[in-house]
Amino acid sequence: MDRNLLDSLEVALSHTPENLALRFTIVQALYEANQFESAIEKLKFVEPNELSSDQQYIAGQVYLDAGKPELAISVMLADEARLDLLRSRGYFSLAEVEEARSFYFKAVAANPALEDLEHAKMLEVTDLVEPEKKKMKLRVISNDDTDSIEITRLVNPSGKKVTFSDVGGLEQVKKQIRKKIITPFQKPSLFSKFRKKVGGGILLYGPPGCGKTLLARATAGECNASFFSVAISDILDMYIGESERKLHAIFEEARANTPAVIFFDEIEALAGKRQHTREATSSKLVSQFLSELDGFSQDNQGVLILGATNVPWALDPAFRRPGRFDRVVFIAPPDHDARVDITNGLLAGRPGAETLDVRKIAKSTSGFSGADLMNLIETAVDEAIDDSISSGEEVPLNKNHIAEAMKISKSTTIEWLTMARNYAKYANDSGQYDEVVEFLKKYGK
Repeated sequence: MDRNLLDSLEVALSHTPENLALRFTIVQALYEANQFESAIEKLKFVEPNELSSDQQYIAGQVYLDAGKPELAISVMLADEARLDLLRSRGYFSLAEVEEARSFYFKAVAANPALEDLEHAKMLEVTDLVEPEKKKMKLRVISNDDTDSIEITRLVNPSGKKVTFSDVGGLEQVKKQIRKKIITPFQKPSLFSKFRKKVGGGILLYGPPGCGKTLLARATAGECNASFFSVAISDILDMYIGESERKLHAIFEEARANTPAVIFFDEIEALAGKRQHTREATSSKLVSQFLSELDGFSQDNQGVLILGATNVPWALDPAFRRPGRFDRVVFIAPPDHDARVDITNGLLAGRPGAETLDVRKIAKSTSGFSGADLMNLIETAVDEAIDDSISSGEEVPLNKNHIAEAMKISKSTTIEWLTMARNYAKYANDSGQYDEVVEFLKKYGK
């Protein structure tokens, strides 16, 4: 503030000393000019209980930076997060560390934007995350052996049960899976009476990010079956014959723990067309896979094999033969109602979520996959966090954050649908892409 202006304000204050607003305008100016002693002079004879929370905050800052933490604590009477943070600094200056920690936790819990890593470090506060919300540490597993114990470690059934209620949208697909896949697991006696085997292979295909992996886990949860999620790295090995041995061991483990669901994500890496590979080892792995599905000596009763792929046209035709992956399910991008469902799930528990028009968001995100919607919401959350940090207080999610995120977030399914349209048009003699054709007729432009 200009010195002449400040002098004029001090003259005005001398005529109206009871004018707190004017007094604190001067105090603030002196504080910003690092004239702490002069600022303290202006705070003499001020009654803390007559001050607003803003004035208490200014006074607290002055006293703390002037090295008078006792006065800072005494002048701050309001119950506000920003005042709690100043109290924490005050008590730390007085070497009352436990009291300082207590107020720091209280301040950050009420307003996460106040988190101060430097102050937390001095308080030796290393973790504000509740124990149950901490992320699990990754476990590194060596795969230099392929015996049954190693396979049990490689393919660990998931501890968390997922059901269809955790999957947003896809109601028709759920209905189809329940009828063709889940019911046989739930009523094995009836199917046994009709000499109908429980299990088999189902192929899930569609654009990336539309829920194939989550749907596979939910299917296992609905079946009350053990779920084995197989990654490509669990199978492929640099040594000749090891990949085939690992694949066989995985199937053996599942057969020993029926009912079981084995899920192969990105299955085209293990079941690609043999005529397109120049390596004999790849062809041998495909042959081993086919043998495990319906080989002469294999009994897969009670074992459901699920495969997911973005490129069904890359699979070896032998996998599509009846008895193998004979049931094919198209996982399409979510429709409007599904996007509403998914967006509600993504917004649950986030500050300001209740103020957002979810149906409007769904209407503006035609063609978005579930992963695209997640990216949209996460981008909007980033905007809200940036605003919170800039303003110094928690700013809930609002429509402006969503609007900014919409400028950045785009649908990633268009490229896949364009490619699928070509295959559906020129390579659909067997009708395997009829669902894609119907989807494009309904939603394609």
